[in-house]
Amino acid sequence: MRRIFVSLGLAQPDEEVAAVALPGGVSSGIYRIDLRSGSYCLKQALPKLKVAKEWNVPVERVFAEIDWLETVGRIAPGNVPRVLGQDDASKSFVMEFLGPEFRNWKSQLLAGGVDAAVARDAGDVLGRIHAATADDASLAARFANDDNFYAIRLEPYLVETARVHPSLADGLLATVARTAGTRRVLVHGDVSPKNIMIGPNGPVLLDAECAWFGDPAFDLAFCLNHFLLKAAHMPSHIDGLMACFAALKAAYFARVAWEPIDELEGRVARLLPGLTLARVDGKSPVEYLGEAQRELVRTLAARLLWDAPVSLDVIAAFWAWELGS
Repeated sequence: MRRIFVSLGLAQPDEEVAAVALPGGVSSGIYRIDLRSGSYCLKQALPKLKVAKEWNVPVERVFAEIDWLETVGRIAPGNVPRVLGQDDASKSFVMEFLGPEFRNWKSQLLAGGVDAAVARDAGDVLGRIHAATADDASLAARFANDDNFYAIRLEPYLVETARVHPSLADGLLATVARTAGTRRVLVHGDVSPKNIMIGPNGPVLLDAECAWFGDPAFDLAFCLNHFLLKAAHMPSHIDGLMACFAALKAAYFARVAWEPIDELEGRVARLLPGLTLARVDGKSPVEYLGEAQRELVRTLAARLLWDAPVSLDVIAAFWAWELGS
């Protein structure tokens, strides 16, 4: 590790370089390094993810993440951390360390800090990124990471859930095919509250190792899903979480100009209940749901998959009604 920081000019040759592992994440080693020149974050891709089910992914995904951060840094400066250098041999890179003025959005939500203004800002940033990259042929070529996206997202989430629920498999696999075949914008692939820090100048997006030029519906559905899951976990906050759902959706759709909104919304609405079910029975289940809550999520998500609504408002209203009744 000393070699990396010295080669980047961030550490002196005689300086001790000690790393402190940071919590969170299942796919990478993430470390804080404090040096004379400042504090830094080093991220190194892992070949096997830290989950119960077998989940192996290519470590070369780290280079797509670096490219995504640098690309989006030019589109939305301040809404992603700055990359300071990379080390090809160790499949790692160094970025700026976000200090105590930044709060993790997932932790904030689970503590009851439900604020629709934060969701609005996150939706606006995501919409700006998608709008700025829509139908860009050079980005489509650079981020043609179809195999990686399948291995990291579609297989462990939707294909695995189809294995667990064979009666729903046809619909889930059709969603996989539709998502895999749609290439319109630069997709982050893991837009989750755990990967968003809230700072003085708004949201900062982290962990873009699933970066892919593909279907914008995936990013929007992936993030909206967390309001449904947290509503099941915290029913006393249903109203606030559904307000977050509505605010993020509205801010995002206000940026959409590359395709008809109803077509995009239809794909999001088909993805969303599949992703909800996947966070119970896929390879990356959320950790905060109790067994009774997990069973309720299974039941409600399966009903949505069977009904196949094309409106996000219908999904939100159904979810709020069932959890509040």
